[in-house]
Amino acid sequence: MPQKTVPLAVPRPKRLPVDPYIALLLSTVLVAALLPAKGSAATAAQWATNGAVALLFFLYGARLSTREALTGLRHWRLHLTVLAATFAVFPLLGLAARGLVPYVLAPQLYPGFLFLCLLPSTIQSSIAFTSIARGNVAAAICAGSFSSLAGIVLTPLLAAAFIGGGSGISAHALLDIALQLLAPFVAGQLLRGRISGFLTRHRTVLGRVDRGSILLVVYTAFSAGMAEGIWHKVPVPRLAELLLAEALLLALMLGLTSYGARRLGFGRADRITIVFAGSKKSLASGLPMATVLFGSGAGLAVLPLMLFHQMQLMVCAVIAKRWARTAEPGPAPGEEGVAPGGEGAAPGAEGAAPGAEGAAPGGEGAAPGGEGAALVRAAAAPPAAPPPTTT
Repeated sequence: MPQKTVPLAVPRPKRLPVDPYIALLLSTVLVAALLPAKGSAATAAQWATNGAVALLFFLYGARLSTREALTGLRHWRLHLTVLAATFAVFPLLGLAARGLVPYVLAPQLYPGFLFLCLLPSTIQSSIAFTSIARGNVAAAICAGSFSSLAGIVLTPLLAAAFIGGGSGISAHALLDIALQLLAPFVAGQLLRGRISGFLTRHRTVLGRVDRGSILLVVYTAFSAGMAEGIWHKVPVPRLAELLLAEALLLALMLGLTSYGARRLGFGRADRITIVFAGSKKSLASGLPMATVLFGSGAGLAVLPLMLFHQMQLMVCAVIAKRWARTAEPGPAPGEEGVAPGGEGAAPGAEGAAPGAEGAAPGGEGAAPGGEGAALVRAAAAPPAAPPPTTT
């Protein structure tokens, strides 16, 4: 009798460490380098970008539940700690990094590095990491929302004060921020009661609008950068030095938020929230703001942010999984009856799961990366071996 042939087991490919949306962002940069918008096409792209950014912040405003955000103020000590880390400690480190110019940081990259330090925290990835590590999910939701709200006002003001006119930031740019970002956000808040049902029913389509808007911003910014010869200004060794400076910045913030939260007497769950919400920066908020504030120089300004964003995801994913193994069994604080990531009761989340398109301002679930979903899926599978020790 003929023997049955047993098919060989083909090993499944490992998941790429690069977030799919980050790959799309990098592909957009490549397209802008090869086929930049010029002349009338550049003008049309800029007008389209302005409209897309206004729509983006309108949707952010329409998704944020003001009532639930105000309810989260009861944990005011934690929120003040996160805000202090985001808008005080980070900027101070950014100013101190001026001493690295020109030895480690290239002079043309320093404004973007400092701008990175002035941005608000993420929302979606902070929630996802906090959930994985068994931290206070509800506090992470509110802390990220408050940071994004404060960033609409504080980031342009800090940029004008610390970066100054040398990068094109002026009173006119601040007015543009008010008209292009703050006004649509307020309009979204005012209309939220009327359109929240529509946003919930069509959150998948609107999520694609979010992500497409960010891609358009990146394309326009780097097209303008190509006209200025951005890649001739930043050789590969300078990029490596930038990565080194950003790795040092991330390590310092992870250490300072962990030490500070412990010294202030926070419990384990709250310390986890402070570390993840206080050590990261929002790509979704930063890209539109850079386009408005820096104009034609936005390509160089967003380069440090794009690199830092991917770095913070990879490092914090390892730390979150490590902390998850040391947590006590049972639901994490603020997670009862809520899917991982806690958005079921989140401001603006509209019942969305991590990475869903109904994310709150800052858009990390609806814009760059959708990293919340990817991280929670990755955490669901137990690691084959303990991760390396991190600091």
